[in-house]
Amino acid sequence: MKIVVDDLSGPEIAGFLDEHVQQMRSLTPLESKHALDLDSLRKPDITFWSASDDGTLVGCGAIKRLDSGHAELKSMRTRPTRQRSGIASRLLEHIIAEARRMGFARLSLETGAAGFFLPARRLYEKFGFHYCDPFADYRPDPNSTFMTRAL
Repeated sequence: MKIVVDDLSGPEIAGFLDEHVQQMRSLTPLESKHALDLDSLRKPDITFWSASDDGTLVGCGAIKRLDSGHAELKSMRTRPTRQRSGIASRLLEHIIAEARRMGFARLSLETGAAGFFLPARRLYEKFGFHYCDPFADYRPDPNSTFMTRAL
């Protein structure tokens, strides 16, 4: 698997992210949806990675700089046909290492509270994330779960 910084200019990643946003909209009330669209992911405070296997896009993830020591994990997604195959673990391991290299001391995330998101929460727990209060501009929300870890 190859993981690279992606400038989000290709049609394949655009379609992959649109599927992600549409899926999140179908699962989460609009006021609780925090998935970023393509334009939002192109902002300078975000670093975005795509993962490919034999030339096929299989996953993605990003970090958003919150301040000089704190970043937020965003847009973690694995191609549905490749879920539970280790892609998310390898991608998350890469992103954590890159966040450390970039000088961040903390990495936090928001994910869904519904059962659909349980595999994601378990993945984050496996990588040392623990549950926390809302951070940055988030507010308490019964549809959201917040997690963080020191780097």
